Amino acid sequence: MTPFRILFLLFLVVPIVEIYLLITVGGLIGVMPTILLVVFTAVLGALLLRQQGFATLKRVQDEMGQGQIPAMAMTEGVVLLFSGALLLTPGFFTDTIGFLCLVPPLRRWGIRLLMQWVIMGGFSAGRSDGSSPPERGRTIEGDFQRRDDD
Repeated sequence: MTPFRILFLLFLVVPIVEIYLLITVGGLIGVMPTILLVVFTAVLGALLLRQQGFATLKRVQDEMGQGQIPAMAMTEGVVLLFSGALLLTPGFFTDTIGFLCLVPPLRRWGIRLLMQWVIMGGFSAGRSDGSSPPERGRTIEGDFQRRDDD
């Protein structure tokens, strides 16, 4: 499936799920408690995001101070940014995904899973030119000559 199709489905399905959940919860507990709950989850998410963000920034600085490449910590920072956007979006579905991204073991597991998927071919399986993704571990030998423009 191409990235465009995935994004199209996300932009179509997520709002429908959010509207359904907001109507259902609003019918169960009332309109004002539902609005207050949505605002509460946004505020709580922002506070937790701030704490996680500073911890991740400190880990990046510590790893760089030790001469290491802070790849995982920097990737976690990107996931935290994504999580913050989800938490500030009104709704229960996006809040749930945002809060799950704030749990460090789940966040790292998700990053590893996504990296494996990208390395294994991910979006490249549906190339626009119709070609298949390159095979891993295959070496093609050949000769070349450099031609200078005269």
